[in-house]
Amino acid sequence: MEETQPVPRVGVVLFVLKGKSVLLGRRRASIGESTFALPGGHLEFGESFEECGARELMEETGLEMGKADFLTVTNKVFLDKSKPCHYVIIFLRAVLADPNQVPQNPEPDKCDGWDWYDWDNLPQPLFSTLDEMVRSGFNPFPST
Repeated sequence: MEETQPVPRVGVVLFVLKGKSVLLGRRRASIGESTFALPGGHLEFGESFEECGARELMEETGLEMGKADFLTVTNKVFLDKSKPCHYVIIFLRAVLADPNQVPQNPEPDKCDGWDWYDWDNLPQPLFSTLDEMVRSGFNPFPST
């Protein structure tokens, strides 16, 4: 039987902004276990990036997304895992439909919980892709 190569997956990840803070949760997953990460997930067939982001945000945090803008894309291969994987990750900047919403944790098996963190004082350790972006000087906030 022929061994198949893993195929790249597409993820959509959100920088949900509130003032000068960003929404982060501590992961409970094989990739990035115990690191702080942005909400997001896999793009489903036929979805726009915004539709995926809104769906994932609701599933993971119970929050309703307002306006979202494309920020950047990364092409990340995770070779240091027992099962290597390859992700093309679409990053969006988003705000909440209602800024008074409070994040919930409807998937406690995937995340320890969600909270707002000041961009200039992010918790550690960050998920590898987010950490690389922060170290490179990336800033998700609109320039004023």
